Amino acid sequence: MAKPGPDLPVSAFLTVPRGGRQADRMVPAPAPEKRRLPLVPLAIAGVAAVIAGAILIKLIGWEQAVQEGKRAWKVVFDTLSGAGPGVFFAAMALLPIAGVPMSPFALSAGPLFGERLGTTTIILLGLAAITFNLTVAYWLARRWLRPLLARLVERLGYKMPQIEKGDATDLIVLLRVTPGPPFFVQNYLLGLAEVPFGRYLAISCAVQWSFNIAFMLFGDALSQGRGKMAVIAIGLLAALVAGTHLVRKHLGKKPATP
Repeated sequence: MAKPGPDLPVSAFLTVPRGGRQADRMVPAPAPEKRRLPLVPLAIAGVAAVIAGAILIKLIGWEQAVQEGKRAWKVVFDTLSGAGPGVFFAAMALLPIAGVPMSPFALSAGPLFGERLGTTTIILLGLAAITFNLTVAYWLARRWLRPLLARLVERLGYKMPQIEKGDATDLIVLLRVTPGPPFFVQNYLLGLAEVPFGRYLAISCAVQWSFNIAFMLFGDALSQGRGKMAVIAIGLLAALVAGTHLVRKHLGKKPATP
């Protein structure tokens, strides 16, 4: 009788007796193939949403849309200002998790509370809010909301994104320096990809702190009429934009990992 070997796998001998004779050998069923997330259709849907928004703004008029946006932000920030710095910086930490932009908070912190708290305190509170936001958004995507997202993705027949540890740093840096993806979307994508938290937080803070310090300095300088500080803040922003462009260009030249 033949024995299992390189030419005859063990599975060929795993049979079940049936009716006094040898049954057909059991062939393992092929594992169902997982589909990848449809990045192209998602991108098309995103572009379609942007076009629909542009058409809506065109219908109501650009000037009116801008004015309505300004009025809405004024109401929100007047309310937060009246509630005090505690409520303002708590909102700065929490609302961007739901998609509210971070930059309006950074620009408004100085004009609202600069004279009362001082520039240094404003910056420290703003950085604490940003760090809290980065941490909560990451763990929402990686742990607390992951079962729900995983079930949704699996039900659609796709698989969650998997990133090799060696590629994690490049992915974090690329997302942080690439214009386009909203701040909260970047956080959720990196959490879903399960990049190392320490690396995620260090790189994210380095990028987000730098830009938001410049925004806070600029807003505070305008509110207090300090032209020299405003120029310094603009120069810092320009340097950061140029630096992120160089980093993005460098990453684009790196050979793809096989």
